[in-house]
Amino acid sequence: MLTEWCWVRRFPGLTNQEQRELQSRMEKRQMKDFMGFFSNLVDNCFESCIDDFSSKALSRRESGCVQRCFSKSLAVQQRLSDRFQEQNQLMMQAQQGK
Repeated sequence: MLTEWCWVRRFPGLTNQEQRELQSRMEKRQMKDFMGFFSNLVDNCFESCIDDFSSKALSRRESGCVQRCFSKSLAVQQRLSDRFQEQNQLMMQAQQGK
């Protein structure tokens, strides 16, 4: 797995067990971060889009707003993730060149 290789390269002094533990912690952290992002996304889209509480159903306007809010937020998150990965790769290449 690429992620495991990256950690081995960054921390070559770790034992296999320590590498697995570190990997597990990082995966748990990533899940926690994702859940936090998703929770914030729901809160933000709800606050921005839902304003009529007279019906259980979403109005057509509210539904469209929520869909646009989610789509835009996920697109921004993907773009940020792509840029982060690109920067990480450049840093790794620079370290390998030393």
